[in-house]
Amino acid sequence: MNNLIKPKKLQRGDTVALITLSWGGASEFKERYNSGKKQIKETFGLNVIETPNALKSANWIYEHPEERLKDLIWAFQNPDIKGIISIIGGDDSIRLLNFVTEEHLTIIRKNPKIFVGLSDTTVINFLCLKAGIVSFYGPSVLFGLAENGGIDDYTKQYFEKALFSDKPIGRIENSKDGWTLDRVPWKKKFQNKKRKMQDPLPIKFIQGKGTKEGKLIGGCIDVLEFIKGTELWPDKTSWKDSIMFLETSEEIPSPDQVKRWLRNYGAQGILKDLKGIIFGIPGGDIEFNAPDYEDKLKKHLKSFKEYENVLLKVAKEYNRKDLIIVTQLQFGHTMPMITIPYGVKIKLNAENKKIEIIESGVE
Repeated sequence: MNNLIKPKKLQRGDTVALITLSWGGASEFKERYNSGKKQIKETFGLNVIETPNALKSANWIYEHPEERLKDLIWAFQNPDIKGIISIIGGDDSIRLLNFVTEEHLTIIRKNPKIFVGLSDTTVINFLCLKAGIVSFYGPSVLFGLAENGGIDDYTKQYFEKALFSDKPIGRIENSKDGWTLDRVPWKKKFQNKKRKMQDPLPIKFIQGKGTKEGKLIGGCIDVLEFIKGTELWPDKTSWKDSIMFLETSEEIPSPDQVKRWLRNYGAQGILKDLKGIIFGIPGGDIEFNAPDYEDKLKKHLKSFKEYENVLLKVAKEYNRKDLIIVTQLQFGHTMPMITIPYGVKIKLNAENKKIEIIESGVE
């Protein structure tokens, strides 16, 4: 965490590779995939290609985790490729770990380049961390970069700040246009149906005083459970003086489940060493035209406070009432979203209620 290699920043005209590392969603929803590919080209001025197996059937992808890893290594080794973007998450990127060797880690470390994804792709972010390079927790092709009606300006702004500039991202603020969890079917006839935005949410400092700095580490809390106990799980020194970023998936784990996961971090001694926790707007899956839409939304909004209570409870249990805890940030399984670099410094100011990423993730 203290000596991570930073990849080169992206520039217009660079080539990026789109990759399938878990669920084969590109073959299941070709129109949406093509829309995302087109939006990446037009919005960021990038040349976009696929890794060799990225568009194969979902069944083939599932049956060949070793080929998914080969695609990843192919992209890192290819000198023409400057960035790698995950097409979509899923639930079995962890199966790639069966085939990872020291040679693969060396290839990644010697060929540092931008890698970005979220959700199940947390596994690959931690693979990059083990290899010793900065990677990014941000939008995937099908979720974030193939948005109905175009990539949101907020997503675009933070994507560009993180990947196209060697200056720190700076102040983190939620979108003034609001946020959404609406699930709009990924079928062609819905391609122009924009998701309904909810009123903007404030970033909340729910505990802690003063100002703390630390290096960013975290991801989807559901997926971190896959990694615990494996060779990808960082040693204790990696958590020391870090700031953990966490968010929940669209499967909506119960507050009790999140409490148990957090207690594990306490039992490992991780909570003891942290400088702070930032928690994303909880992910959800609310069908945009469901007859009980409003009821489901109200229930989900109620869960925000329940998650906060769990964070406070576990912090108290492990004698960390001093820990700065910030909630309702726009990243992960919510739209629009920021892009977060692993291993770079972030500053939390509990007095001024201000968050700043003060170190660039690229050079």
